[in-house]
Amino acid sequence: MQTELGRRLPFGAEPSHDGTHFRVWAPKHARLHVVLDDERGSGHELTRDEDGCFTGSVAGAGPGTLYRYRTTDGGLLPDPASRSQPAGPHGPSEVVDPDAFPWTDGGWGGLLAGRQVVYEMHIGTYTEAGTWQAASSHLEEIATLGVTVLELMPVAEFPGRFNWGYDGVAPYAPAHVYGTPDDMRRFVDHAHAAGLCVVLDVVYNHMGPDGCYFRDFADEYFSTGHTTDWGAALNFDGPGSRHVREYFLANAEYWIREYHLDGLRIDATQNIYDNGPRHIVTEVVARARAAAPHRRVWIVAENEPQDVRTVRPPEKGGHGMDAVWNDDFHHTAMVALTGSTEAYYTDYRGTPQELISCARHGFLYQGQYYSWQGKRRGTPTRGVTARSFVNFIQNHDQIANSAAGRRLHELTGAAELRAMTALLLLMPGTAMLFQGQEFAATARFLFFADHKPDVAKLVHAGRREFLQQFPSTALPSVQSRIDDPAAPATFELSCIDHGERVVNAHVLRLHRDLIALSRSDSVLASQEGARVDGAVLGAQCFVLRYAGDADDDRLLVVNLGPDLRLQVAPEPLLAPPNGQRWHMLLSTEDILYGGRGAVHPELDDGWLIPARSAAVLAAGHSTREDMNG
Repeated sequence: MQTELGRRLPFGAEPSHDGTHFRVWAPKHARLHVVLDDERGSGHELTRDEDGCFTGSVAGAGPGTLYRYRTTDGGLLPDPASRSQPAGPHGPSEVVDPDAFPWTDGGWGGLLAGRQVVYEMHIGTYTEAGTWQAASSHLEEIATLGVTVLELMPVAEFPGRFNWGYDGVAPYAPAHVYGTPDDMRRFVDHAHAAGLCVVLDVVYNHMGPDGCYFRDFADEYFSTGHTTDWGAALNFDGPGSRHVREYFLANAEYWIREYHLDGLRIDATQNIYDNGPRHIVTEVVARARAAAPHRRVWIVAENEPQDVRTVRPPEKGGHGMDAVWNDDFHHTAMVALTGSTEAYYTDYRGTPQELISCARHGFLYQGQYYSWQGKRRGTPTRGVTARSFVNFIQNHDQIANSAAGRRLHELTGAAELRAMTALLLLMPGTAMLFQGQEFAATARFLFFADHKPDVAKLVHAGRREFLQQFPSTALPSVQSRIDDPAAPATFELSCIDHGERVVNAHVLRLHRDLIALSRSDSVLASQEGARVDGAVLGAQCFVLRYAGDADDDRLLVVNLGPDLRLQVAPEPLLAPPNGQRWHMLLSTEDILYGGRGAVHPELDDGWLIPARSAAVLAAGHSTREDMNG
């Protein structure tokens, strides 16, 4: 697709048959030159229009050419729409030919219908090398696990050697520390060959504190009426916002079109402000989908207030996204597993009823008063499909929101975690795993950001202040030991050891078998929350019943507490249909998964539900042993 100027995108450097065409919005300047790195002098003057957009072509400047923009005061600036920053955000930009890569995914159709399993990945810590190439070597393993969607944490260029990605400053340039733009394309191409969709986390609410040159071109990039917790908000509704909107709309299109990505995860949508007639998020979604009309593009929101407008269609006042992260499920699951109700866990009890309600309704808070924030939280989910809720028990934020960044298997018992994993992967909704979760990786996941000393000091102080919301972390003795985000050791502690796949093969097998069951079993795979009912059986025990066709039902019995004996069971959800018997499909206490041994919970004279276990039962089906032959 080309713009009215014969370009792919409205901004940036684009090679042509005889050179490169440049276009940049810089209303702050009366004159602007593009300077090639192998040339001396003032460079090539660009033509300014009445909106402050500078354009021009430079003959002989082809792919691989390094360049900067020279302002009237002699300053040299990188391109704010640079497709590559090979020396980092402060260095020169590089001309990239988006058509040069030899794609092999011509038959790829994007996301297939059915139950999705998402896998959140940080390229820099997923392997010791921290590169696209190194991560690519594990794609087959991820696909074999049963994952369908890779969700990459942000990769936009950032300063320093390592970063979470949320301090990106060059939204079109993949971070050079992970490899070249074509290395990223090759990763996506290989992922498609393995049957994996690739979704990219993008940040359209703020920019990082170091290496962002937007204000050197136009102050209008930032809002004068809105702010975020991380700095100035981007300007989508104030004076000069037309070009800012187009910059980020084109960015959404760019990732889908030029990198063959299958979708976007849009960070902190509650901090993307727009009081105009059509919200910028709605337009981003539409532009991303239009960039790939022949394949399904999947777009997911992070939205802390849990506003279902993110997933409602535009004609009903929504943004038209496919899914939204469900913090409520994470929070109640954490309380159930750890017992801790500090900070933002205050309003959760981790009870069986809360877990049942998540399975049936998605969000727990749909407009009730929320004491932690002192206001009402959430919106009604009626009419929203179960697959629209992305459920998780670990992600990058939640692991790092502690003093030590420890993973969940270090905070609770192995048996309880197996049972909760079964709930996560089998309940209605879209399950998400965090890298290494499937084999109980011991690597911590801390907050890391390699900033220059003055910024690093502020970031470290800010991190300590943020964690003070947890009383156990607010103690001076704990505060003094919070890892410095800028220290290389902090980053290195977060890197995964893939050798643990072998050591913890039983954990990996549990995840693989649960995912396979969730997708192969027609009743569990339906994801229709309306066809799921639940009942509390004890203080820490509950059952979910999945209604199948012709009485072909399933039960998921979860017990996070001690053995529960039900000599009397006046609960209709436990009754098998038409006088049949329940047969066990899977138990998290199977010795294959590190358990004590699978025991059928239904007896001739009642039920004995083993402690800290989950079991999947089917009416009228063969036993699991028969199925496995």
